[in-house]
Amino acid sequence: MGVISFIKDGVQLKNLLILIVICGAAWQFYFKNSSLVETTHKKATSEFSNSDAMKTLAQAKEIAKPKVTYKCDGRQHCSQMNSYEEAKYFIRYCPNTEMDGDGDGIPCERQFNR
Repeated sequence: MGVISFIKDGVQLKNLLILIVICGAAWQFYFKNSSLVETTHKKATSEFSNSDAMKTLAQAKEIAKPKVTYKCDGRQHCSQMNSYEEAKYFIRYCPNTEMDGDGDGIPCERQFNR
């Protein structure tokens, strides 16, 4: 009964049709503009990727790279280190090192006169 009385009432039917038209227009607007937004986004991304700011960032990353790279390879003692910088890397990033006897964060103090 509810559906029949809804359809018989011309005002409610008119409102329903208006709502359907508005939804259809919104749907059409969304899909029409979504391709425009996508195109604009791709263009902006491309322009930014080729901008001076990105080139400067790439150069800064290159400059910031460490000159020597170390890796944790099981060494634990000062006698196994080749430099103070290497010893600092090992106590900071590698497990089970025994290079900071007094716990002050400075490795191999006697060996590297620190």
